[in-house]
Amino acid sequence: MVLTAVRGALGFLSRLPVGHDEGAWDAFRRTSAAFPLAGYVIGALLAVPLLLPLTAPVAAALFLATVYGVTGINHVDGLADLGDAAAVHGTEKRRTVLKDTAVGVGSLLAVALVIAGLALAALAVVALPLEIIVALVVVAEVSAKLGMAGLAAFGTPAHDGLGSQLIDQTPRRFAGAIVVSLPAVALSWPSPVGIGAMSAGLLTTAVVGRWAQSWLGGISGDVFGAANELSRLVALHVGVVMWTHF
Repeated sequence: MVLTAVRGALGFLSRLPVGHDEGAWDAFRRTSAAFPLAGYVIGALLAVPLLLPLTAPVAAALFLATVYGVTGINHVDGLADLGDAAAVHGTEKRRTVLKDTAVGVGSLLAVALVIAGLALAALAVVALPLEIIVALVVVAEVSAKLGMAGLAAFGTPAHDGLGSQLIDQTPRRFAGAIVVSLPAVALSWPSPVGIGAMSAGLLTTAVVGRWAQSWLGGISGDVFGAANELSRLVALHVGVVMWTHF
């Protein structure tokens, strides 16, 4: 059951060739823990280019290519849509913009800032000890996925759609997601990198979720995607700060 749910999570959260079938999707929707468990797999893959004996700029560029090669652009599309929605006023107008396929200034700015921020994070992360690189990249990804599980457990759907199919989790199931996420925090122990990155990622998702509930009327697939991208970004930067200063 759990393995099937994780396969469903990887099919939804990445481009890994795990196959797509209704049984795996349904198992994933019923298993909050599948979110962070998939985060371990994705995070381990994303850490690889930062471990290679390459110059920092080359490693950072390869990291960006790996991030979107492994996870695809669906989450970035959600970030772009929320960027456009944030640029207009009124809940109904924002909902209309979310459905609009046109690319506006808000989406361009949001995507550009996240890509630039991710590249800068990679340049900083690659200078860390190898074991901390792995720990930080993994915990950032697990944190992003745990945050998505939180949105599914506590959010209300903005409308019928792919996102609404995930929002049938319960707080009780979310407890399982928290439990399986704890080892990610311990990967950097005794350094506080893991705790700082995990906390920052979850706080970012909480802010995005709160904003979406207030400004968009609920959680949608776009909100899941945007929260994932922003949480990963903030967690990586905070992790570097924790290593540098603590």
